[in-house]
Amino acid sequence: MPDAIADAKRALRAEIRERRQLLSEQARETAADGIHAQLDALVDELGVRSMSCFLSTTAEPGTRAFVTDAVARGIRILLPVTRTDGLLDWAVATADGDIAEGMYGLPEPVGELLGPIAVNDVDLLVIPAAAVDDTGMRLGWGRGFFDKTLGSMQRCPPVYAVVYDSEVIDEVPSDVHDQRVTGIVTPTRTITLAPTRR
Repeated sequence: MPDAIADAKRALRAEIRERRQLLSEQARETAADGIHAQLDALVDELGVRSMSCFLSTTAEPGTRAFVTDAVARGIRILLPVTRTDGLLDWAVATADGDIAEGMYGLPEPVGELLGPIAVNDVDLLVIPAAAVDDTGMRLGWGRGFFDKTLGSMQRCPPVYAVVYDSEVIDEVPSDVHDQRVTGIVTPTRTITLAPTRR
């Protein structure tokens, strides 16, 4: 990756981290409610029966209430579990599932692990992001887990990145390994950029 692109990514991530840290508890709760409503509508619109999602950290737009309610509605949700080789294992979300701190301090489910290919059968992927632009280029947090996952899928379902409204920006710095998403979910809107990724 050219140094200029790497530097631009680092600077943008740092700016976004700082903005997220400054959000009030009320702003976080309001955002989580909005994400819940947007994801509920998306799941209904797409007729999703099986999907992947992630357990949000305190700084991320909240996904946990959505995951809990979706499991209660009978939707099968795979949650990512980081591996040392840069790939993701998956665990099925359960109503009473334990959560522990995984690699990099990320919240991850405790339980039976399914291998990286388990995600090949889902109807929808909902993934974290630092920012997304209107072409669907996503800026992750620099570890490449989701870019590797998306890049290796033979038949990729719709992929939506979850960000705050201010993180939908004009242009995300990118290189050849970065993967685009199908759409963006914010607390106030869902933007579908293309019917399919490929």
